[in-house]
Amino acid sequence: MTEQYGAQAANLPVIDISPMRGSSAQGKAAMAATLRDACEQSGFFYVSGHGIEPALIEQVFAASKQFFGLPMTDKLAVDKAQSKANRGYEPLRGQTLEVGAPPDLKEGFYIGEEVPADDPRALTRFNMGPNQWPQGVTDFRPAMEQYYAAMTELSAKIMAALALSLNLPEDFFADFCEQPLCTLRLLHYPPQPGNPEPGEKGCGAHTDFGGITVLLLDDKPGLQVWDAKGERWIDANPIPGTFVVNLGDMIARWTNDRYRSTLHRVVNTSGAERYSVPFFYSGNPDHEVRCLPVCLQPGDAPRYPVTTVEAHLQEMYRRTYA
Repeated sequence: MTEQYGAQAANLPVIDISPMRGSSAQGKAAMAATLRDACEQSGFFYVSGHGIEPALIEQVFAASKQFFGLPMTDKLAVDKAQSKANRGYEPLRGQTLEVGAPPDLKEGFYIGEEVPADDPRALTRFNMGPNQWPQGVTDFRPAMEQYYAAMTELSAKIMAALALSLNLPEDFFADFCEQPLCTLRLLHYPPQPGNPEPGEKGCGAHTDFGGITVLLLDDKPGLQVWDAKGERWIDANPIPGTFVVNLGDMIARWTNDRYRSTLHRVVNTSGAERYSVPFFYSGNPDHEVRCLPVCLQPGDAPRYPVTTVEAHLQEMYRRTYA
């Protein structure tokens, strides 16, 4: 895999998922067929027709930019190192997603479901507990909580669409979507220096851990997706009014790699500040992840052992933050 940062423009499909907000079986079937092809090819696609209000998106970006513009002392007041639930601020170079590469040239802020510290789930479950909310940012908490709720609802609709694409009942993943473990991350990528450390990127090459990622991009390029067939990086540039969706490792496990969890990275050579907002939808922590029979051909065997959502995520976080 080359370390050149140039890439060709991606030809990822734009899928209108508005049929999932309606009742037309014909519309859903047509959408599912397009989705199936995208999932088998790269596991990356854009979604339109999602129903998320532009005003809410603007509020989220405004609050994100205001937070990352705070003095470092204010940001460190909500450092996620002091949170047992992995919530709060992650400083620049606080994560290394690509094995053998320098730490990622980005800073972030983690938000999850608001779980009180004395809730039994906060005491026993992975990545559950109270959020840390910064001071001095206008309407930060209400904007993020509204967006978190909207993304949770949208992600469940995408999971239902994935079920249809596999010729399964629309509600097949209903248990997986019950009380899902989700993480909303605000990310800020400073301009990548002209003489970066060898291998340094905004975000190193990686696959996502969970079920699906619903990614909100600003107007700056930088996201690149690995094209395994062409053995090259391709640019997934922003398309106004859409989200980028990619499948995570759990979907690959479920489908025995029929649906792809694909390497991607961020290289911010735009010369400008870049912001993005990924929403990681990992599902019910107790849900069992085992190969779907519909994804096994005669004579095939499952490629992955049975696991649970929580066990899988714990192992992947351990590897990333080791």
